[in-house]
Amino acid sequence: MRVVADTSTVVSGLMWWGKPRQVLDATRAHTISLFTSAALLAELEDVLNREKFARRLALVGHTPCDLVLGYAALTTIVTPAVIPPVVLVDPDDDTVLACAVAASAEVVVSGDSHLLALKKYRDIPILTAAELLERIAV
Repeated sequence: MRVVADTSTVVSGLMWWGKPRQVLDATRAHTISLFTSAALLAELEDVLNREKFARRLALVGHTPCDLVLGYAALTTIVTPAVIPPVVLVDPDDDTVLACAVAASAEVVVSGDSHLLALKKYRDIPILTAAELLERIAV
């Protein structure tokens, strides 16, 4: 299954245990294929460099760069499609949708309320990590 994860899901998966971590584990187990873009990787690095994550990063013994490179190694990087504005209240969310279109994603996994409110974009379902895990359960 071809999946694009939003930044909040990736941060949660990299930093804590829970459903977002299980999504990353599903990628490591080759159950799903994750796709991202340079813009999403840059956003991930920006978020991980925020002061509020400094203590947690110190506890896990990684730098933001370590985590971004590790995540990039799990993914296939695509050039985002050009799409019209969709999420007017949070244009950064359009980056996720543009990546999903370019990747021919079957699912977007997100914890973002604006994306989840869409339910789908161009027939690509937008699911929580828990919902995605239910879909891929064997």
